[in-house]
Amino acid sequence: MAPKIDEKVEPIFQEVLARNPGETEFHQAVREVLESLGPVLVKHPEFCHHKIIERICEPERQIIFRVPWQDDQGNVQINRGFRVEFNSALGPYKGGLRFHPSVYLGIIKFLGFEQIFKNALTGLPIGGGKGGSDFDPKGRSDDEIMRFCQSFMTELYRHLGEYTDVPAGDIGVGGREIGYMFGQYKRITNRYESGVLTGKGLSWGGSLVRPEATGYGATFFVDEMLKVRGDSFGGKTCTVSGSGNVAIYTIEKIHQLGGKVIACSDSNGYIVHERGIDLQLVQQLKEIERRRIKDYLNYHKDARFVEGGNIWDVPCQVAMPSATQNEINGKDAAKLVKNGCIAVGEGANMPTTPEGVKVFLESGIAYGPGKAANAGGVATSALEMQQNASRDSWTFEYTEQRLQQIMQNIHQLCYETAEEYGTPGNYVNGANIAGFIKVAHAMVALGLI
Repeated sequence: MAPKIDEKVEPIFQEVLARNPGETEFHQAVREVLESLGPVLVKHPEFCHHKIIERICEPERQIIFRVPWQDDQGNVQINRGFRVEFNSALGPYKGGLRFHPSVYLGIIKFLGFEQIFKNALTGLPIGGGKGGSDFDPKGRSDDEIMRFCQSFMTELYRHLGEYTDVPAGDIGVGGREIGYMFGQYKRITNRYESGVLTGKGLSWGGSLVRPEATGYGATFFVDEMLKVRGDSFGGKTCTVSGSGNVAIYTIEKIHQLGGKVIACSDSNGYIVHERGIDLQLVQQLKEIERRRIKDYLNYHKDARFVEGGNIWDVPCQVAMPSATQNEINGKDAAKLVKNGCIAVGEGANMPTTPEGVKVFLESGIAYGPGKAANAGGVATSALEMQQNASRDSWTFEYTEQRLQQIMQNIHQLCYETAEEYGTPGNYVNGANIAGFIKVAHAMVALGLI
């Protein structure tokens, strides 16, 4: 049974459902935020008068376009591109681009909606947006990916700018893809506008710590949740879903903080290595050789691979879902709690279903929702924008220190807001309410636009 939406908010949610049919992930994301807002409207009735919730649920702009490109065999391929510029009350739209066959408008809108509040929590002047395509980069050559990225940017470039909309990477979009897109943007505009994309290479405007930021940030957030309970990562057994960028750097930071990650996964299954995951090997397999995680067993015979398995069957004390949306359902959550899990930090966006969230909250474990826990990626993207604007470059140590401070501030804000609104320890309410209030005040101040 899902939590009840306040009676003032329920008609707004029904309108969202009617106006956006078939977009189930977007509906889920909106409902999750709206469930927290009843007490906010009691304290701030002006938000009702200004119809802030109705306005915040409707994107400022939705861009959908055709992406034609040619594969290595000379065949013409057609994909669909998206950019949802959701809310710019706090600054230019900021959010990643996702290249994955599952992408459709509802996925991009859910991600963009989440991004509004995530970006607000960072305390940095950035609005919320998201984009991507149903293009699948898996199995494609570098030349094919370059041609796709160039075609994608040929349409998208007209909507971007360092004071307008600044995309970054997401699933399927790393430094290679950002490079191809930035090159095309530069070619079309005849401007070396570094601040128009983040996640760039270090030799041409990128920021140190940006590749590590989402994984590091999620781990910092969980560390703060454990600290307020008088605990730490020291000696904890951990599992991290995924084996991409977020998962790899989550594993790295957990090991640095004294925890031990024993399992990670990809879309084919998961590996368990009780001695602790060999991070260098995972990086070699996934980032350099682009191989499947099962090949880990070729190097470590004492590890095991479970094909098609569910990583949440593996007992752990800290779980870090870092793959994709809705990867933990109610049964998975119950199993994690039963097996002794005391903390969950979401490195992915909305990786837990509403049923799973309910289990975590009712069990009283430390549960960090994605819009708070994985805000480190976009926070460091904003730091990259600062460096680009000032033609500066910061050290790894200084940038990581800034990231850690931002994550500590986000944790404190969520923790204190949850207490203020009568749900101590509920980081879901804390994150939703704190992010919403910040954006709402800005929208009131800017007038009806």
